[in-house]
Amino acid sequence: MKKSLTILFLIATISFSCSKAPQRENINFEEWGKYWFQGKAEISSFDLEQYRYGEARAGEAVLIFVTEDFSRKKQVKLDNPQEAGKDKISVLKMNQTRDFVTGIYPYHMMLSAFTPTKEKSQGLKFTSSVQEWCGQSFTQLNLNGQDSYSGKLFSYFEKEGDQSISLTGMAEDDLWNLIRISPNEIPIGGVTIFPSLFYQRFSHQELAAEEAFIRVQDISNDRKQLELTYSSGSRVLKIDFEKDFPHEIMAWEESQTKSNGQKEVTKARRKAVKVIDYWTRNGVEDEFLREELKLKE
Repeated sequence: MKKSLTILFLIATISFSCSKAPQRENINFEEWGKYWFQGKAEISSFDLEQYRYGEARAGEAVLIFVTEDFSRKKQVKLDNPQEAGKDKISVLKMNQTRDFVTGIYPYHMMLSAFTPTKEKSQGLKFTSSVQEWCGQSFTQLNLNGQDSYSGKLFSYFEKEGDQSISLTGMAEDDLWNLIRISPNEIPIGGVTIFPSLFYQRFSHQELAAEEAFIRVQDISNDRKQLELTYSSGSRVLKIDFEKDFPHEIMAWEESQTKSNGQKEVTKARRKAVKVIDYWTRNGVEDEFLREELKLKE
């Protein structure tokens, strides 16, 4: 009887170890957590120069990074993580907003990326929304395999309408979180990757994975740069970040070469940063914090 119980225990142990998700290595999560698990978010504001309709538009961008307890099954933030058991997974969330004006009317854009912190996995979910006076659109992608995604696009354009999306590859929008988790998590060399959801909205092209090349290089004594170059040669993304933890993002640049040879370059440069529990600072008396972040009205 004892021998049978021992065998059953060993089988259960082996099954559990085999099913356990692989973990990110060479990251001291105790030290990492002192910054990212302190119950606050990091907010950075940027001066933005966004190309749209063939012209550079002055605007503003904001990056918000914060850790959350996420549901594996539903891929949403958990209301009661203490009761979720194995359904709970820690993620780093990036919210990126861009605001700029084209002529008489404004653009308001937001993108969210949710990437596991400790488990070695691709981003679980990506969403983007665009609001401007012509109408609005929304895209959502959810990881449903090791590197496969399914999603929906809702657009006010007739030719796009409401459509389903299936993709295999890595998400460009995942790279921002990987920098913050650890630059060592960035895949170097050739990758199969699909462009940012923001780029897809600007280009109105079908979202599809492409071959691309990633490299990370020193650009100064204290900064590195991630460079993503698509094999088509039409688009390059560069993200500048600090070498030292917590690897704050200082600037980025997106260049696109149009079919007529015209090159459009969107740039953002950081102007302020603050680590704060912003969700509790929603009173009129808290509006001074926007001044500290150098945010415009």
